[in-house]
Order: sequence, then C-alpha cells, then structure tokens
Amino acid sequence: MLVLPPPLPTRFLSIHPSFPIARLHVSLPPPLSTTTTTTSAETSLTLSYRTEDEEDDANDILSLHKRRYDFTPLLNFLSNSASSSDSDSDSASPTSLDTVEFQLAESYRAVPAPLWHSLLKSLCSASSSSSAENDSIHLAYAVVSWLQRHNLCFSYELLYSILIHALGRSEKLYEAFLLAQRQTLTPLTYNALINACARNNDLEKALSLMSRMRQDGYPSDFVNYSLIIQSLIRNNNIDSALLQKLYGEIESDKIEADGRLFNDIIEGFAKANDPSRALKFIAVAEASGLSLKTSTVVSVIYSLGNNGRIVEAEALFEEMKERGLKPRTRAYNALLKGYAKVGSLKDAESIVSQMERSGVLPNEQTYILLIDAYVNAGRWESARIVLKEMEASNVQPNSFVYSRILAGYRDRGEWQRSFQVLKEMKSSGIKPDRHFYNVMIDTFGKYDCLENAMTTFDQMLLEGIGPDIVTWNTLIDCHCKAGRHDTAEMLFDQMCDKGYQPCAMTYNIMINSFGEQERWEDVKGLLRRMQSQGLLPNVVTYTTLVDIYGQSGRFNDAIECLEAMKSTGLKPSSTMYNALINAYAQKGLSEEAINAFRAMRADGLRPSLLALNSLINAFGQDQRDAEAFAVLQYMKENDLKPDVVTYTTLMKALIRVDKFHKVPAVYEEMILSGCTPDRKAREMLRSALKYMKRSLKS
Repeated sequence: MLVLPPPLPTRFLSIHPSFPIARLHVSLPPPLSTTTTTTSAETSLTLSYRTEDEEDDANDILSLHKRRYDFTPLLNFLSNSASSSDSDSDSASPTSLDTVEFQLAESYRAVPAPLWHSLLKSLCSASSSSSAENDSIHLAYAVVSWLQRHNLCFSYELLYSILIHALGRSEKLYEAFLLAQRQTLTPLTYNALINACARNNDLEKALSLMSRMRQDGYPSDFVNYSLIIQSLIRNNNIDSALLQKLYGEIESDKIEADGRLFNDIIEGFAKANDPSRALKFIAVAEASGLSLKTSTVVSVIYSLGNNGRIVEAEALFEEMKERGLKPRTRAYNALLKGYAKVGSLKDAESIVSQMERSGVLPNEQTYILLIDAYVNAGRWESARIVLKEMEASNVQPNSFVYSRILAGYRDRGEWQRSFQVLKEMKSSGIKPDRHFYNVMIDTFGKYDCLENAMTTFDQMLLEGIGPDIVTWNTLIDCHCKAGRHDTAEMLFDQMCDKGYQPCAMTYNIMINSFGEQERWEDVKGLLRRMQSQGLLPNVVTYTTLVDIYGQSGRFNDAIECLEAMKSTGLKPSSTMYNALINAYAQKGLSEEAINAFRAMRADGLRPSLLALNSLINAFGQDQRDAEAFAVLQYMKENDLKPDVVTYTTLMKALIRVDKFHKVPAVYEEMILSGCTPDRKAREMLRSALKYMKRSLKS
C-alpha cells in the first residue's frame, strides 16, 4: 500500500471549466450497453476529443486532439471493487490506496473535464432494460465518487447535474433529491432538479424549487418555465390562474421569453379554456417577431370553438392558411368541434367538404364530431349515413362511435333509442365494449329505468366483460338518486367483496346516501375507511358533507367541514357555498345565509345565480321582502341575468308578506326580461290574482 499525504482541501475551489455552461442541455452519444462497460475489455470504450484550435503548436505532445483515452480499465475496476458503494465516505479523498488504484488515478489525471462529462452521458444513456439502466446509473455515480476522491475533475456540479438528469429520466426522483443534497445547490443542479420534477409530473416540488432558487439569488430561466407548463398541459392540470401567476414571475424576473416558451404559454391558456388570454399572447408573440407552431394555433382554434366563439375560430383558421400553413386533419377537426358545439350543421358539413377538396383525409375523430352534431340535432338518419361513409373510407366504426350516438340520445332524453343503437351496432358486426355498456347503464339510470340498468349489467357480465370502477359508480349512484339506498349499499359491498377498490367518487356517492338517511356514524365510518385506504377527502367530498349536514340542520358540523377543508389547503368552491346558503334558506335563517354569502365573497368567489336565488329565498322565508329585492338589484348591477327561478322566488316572497298587488308587476318584468314563465310562476300569479279578487269583493 502507498501512503499519500492528505490533500489540500481548498486546492481546486477556484477552478472552473474552461467552456461556458449556461444550463444542462444533455446531448447524449449513442447508448452503450452495460455489458460493454462492465464485463470485459474485449470491446474497448474509447472517447476522443479535439480542440477547436487546429493551429496548436505541433510540438505540444499534450495537445488534446492527439490524445485518446480508454476508460474500460476504470469501469471494470469500479464494477468489481467494493469501493464503489454509495456511502458518503466514497467521495472523501483517500489517505491510502493500493497500487492498481494509484496507477489508474495517475493514468487518468490528464483527462480533460469534457471527456468525463461525455463518459457520464454515455453511461446514463444505456437503457436497453430497466436493470441495465440501473447498473449504468450506479456505475456513473461510482465514476463521480471516484473522481472526487482523486480530485481528477473540477466541474463536479455538472457531473452531479448529469446524474440528476439521468435519475429523473429513470423516474427516480427521490434518489435525485438525495444526490442533490450531497453538495450546495447551484443554478446548474437547480435546473437539473426542476427538469427531473417536471419530467416526473411533480409540479409542487418543481414550483417550490423555483421559489427556493429565487430566494438563493439565482434567477430562473425560460426553459424551466417551459418544462413546468408542458408538464401541466401533459397532465391536463393546467389552470388559467396558475399560468397567469407563472407569467407574472417571468416578467418580474425580467426573463426574455423565446418562441418555445410563448408557444407553451399560448397552448396552456388554450388548454385551460381561456382563449381570450391565448389570443392576447398570440398578438404579443407576433409583435416580437416570433413564429407560432401549427399545433399551438390549432389548440386556440379548438378552445375558441369549444367556447362557441366560432367567428374568431374561423378568422384564426383563415389566418393560418394565409401564412402558408396548410391545415391538417387536426386543424379541421378543431373548427368542426366548434360548429358541432353550437349546432351549426350547415357549417359542419361545409368544413368537411372543404377538407376533402383540400386533399385532407378525415379521421375517426372527424366522423365522431359529425355524428355528434347530427345526433344532437336529432338527425339519426344523417348519423347513419356518416357511419356508412366511415366504412367506405376504410375507417371502421367501433364501439366508441356508437357510444357517442348513445350518449347523444341520452342527453336529449331519448333513452328508448338505446335498444335501436345496440341493434344497429350488432347488425354491423361490432361488439359492445365496457365503455359502451357503461354509457348504456348511465342512460337507463338517468331516467330511473333501474331494471334495464341491472339487465344491461348482467348482459355485460354474461359476455365476459368485467365491470370497472365507472360501472360500479354508475350503478350505485343511479340507485341512490332513485332513493333505493339499500340496493346501493348492497352494490357497494358487492364491489368491495369482488376486490374492486372504491375511489373518491365512490365514497362521495355513499357519503351522500348515508347523509340522506341521516346515518351520521356511518358517514364518519366511510371517512375513516377512505383515509385508511390512502384517499384524502377532495372538494366534492367536503361539498357533499356541507350539503348533507346543512340539509339536516346540522350547521355546526357543516361549518366544521368548511374550516377543515380550508385547513388542508383546499379552496372552497361556489358549489359548496351554494349548498350552505340553500340549507340556511330552507330553514329561514336569513342572517346565517347572508353571513355565508359574505364568506363566499371573502374567499374570492363570484356569487352564482344559484347562490343569489337561494339568498332571495332565505329573505323570503324570513319575510324580509325588501332585502330580497335588494338581491335582485345586486344581480342587475353585476351583470347576472335573473332567471325564472329568481322572479318566481320574489313573487313567493311578496305573497308571504301579503303584498299580492305587487306580484303582477314582477311577473310582467320577468316576461320583458326574456324569461319564459314556467308552471310554478303561473301558479304564483294565479294565487295573487285570486286573492286580490277576493279582496275587491269583500
């Protein structure tokens, strides 16, 4: 053994790589299999490096472009050596080592840093199998530890960043964070961690890291924001408010967004169903001379169409063509979706014809959108023609296409056509799948045809198609809504007995069922069971609890649920406050209702028409007609159009305080505002006129 003096701890602290490193953008060479690097020296791993300066002194024998390094001996040594463990001591500089290791260290002392970086990238890119990838990453980590032990490479932050990037790509986020803790975080390692978090869809950690990075005095860059926005889009978790917050940070950090980031922001707003902001950023991008991707523009067209803003969607579609971009199937489908949404069949047919004239072939989605448009308009024969056209175009209709037809009839209230759709489907040689049967069960359930729903379920099982959680939830829910709580509970038990794990929606349905039966201990039992399964109550759970407690007059329990929800970091929804205000209104507790309304405003929620109608009802129940009409005035001042329920509730409030003579004026205002009186409104008017007539006779 050779005894070496302890190394100077500050020997290389001021040394940095000679080439600029702005952030980690790993460019990997061809993958190397693990066997290549770890088994034998039969195949030699050799990396060469050339300097850009070809005018170096010809007599300089150390010129990098003349040197070649074989790393196979080192990799074999690390693979077989017990010193390649992951203990913290591995990276400490040794005071003694054997001859082989000493010779290895000396033989690699002249290797320039870029070659070590390239070696690590090669090792980390070996991914022929999960086990091979694990071995390669462990070997790469052993290389970094060995380099630190011998002070052979001075850009350790880049080495660690390469490893963190590799761990993130291998979905080993926990290991990436453990590795990052081995040294002080720098912009490079921050970027690698944020990249790993975004890749693994852990946005909470990614956003936290960006905040911590800012606190440490390191500005983030546009790539980090792109990664986070892309992850939000990928997981369908995009939210307009969050996107606005992110852009606010970009502006405050004075980050100059590039074309990629602008495309991500625009697509994010489009996916968040906020086409107005998407259009605003399109204008900003164009003013900056940045080009937009076709997919970005198509996303905005889709969002505009989905919001019924057809004129703007058409204008953007035409503008795209004027720029020389040829619309593809997806672009046509985006516009077609808008026409189907607003029920414009003529335009829907026209865009499909235009598509065919342009040589763009319709796909399955095109036909589905057209079928949806016809079914929603009640044109079953036209939908059948489209099915035939699909077959003629070699696009075979499948079970999903027929499920869309079935869903259309369900939504139009024509549930009887379910049998016709099933017959047509089977005559075309298409077998119903689980999704089709789920839609069929839901259709029967919505119209209280529970026997048909159960028959469909039995037929599904008979054909060898197993139910999924959607099937069970649909069956349980439709029985609860029909008041058949015993059957719903039996189905719930049956589901659990067959090994299906209830999801949050299942528990929410059953909590509502037990609440309607005022089985409060069973409600608590479900909550405990839910949490023991690792499921946390969500917004719907808390809203359901507030509703059932409120409807039963257990207002203290309802308020406790509201506070418990806030303590978990969840934001109360308008639906929750609507339920609470309505519960107070039913009991005539107008003061409590107005307090709930104020709490709703304090939480930053815009009052809905439903909440305000409930508030009018609360004042009416409490014989406070002046306050009820003050709510009507509030609606008008805040661009909330009163509906037939609003005016009917106001008429009821007047009748409660014997102000029958004012009822006809409210009825007339309702008609003038464009509301069509329903049966209940007409009954209110008749009651008031009848009483007025009696008063005149007396």
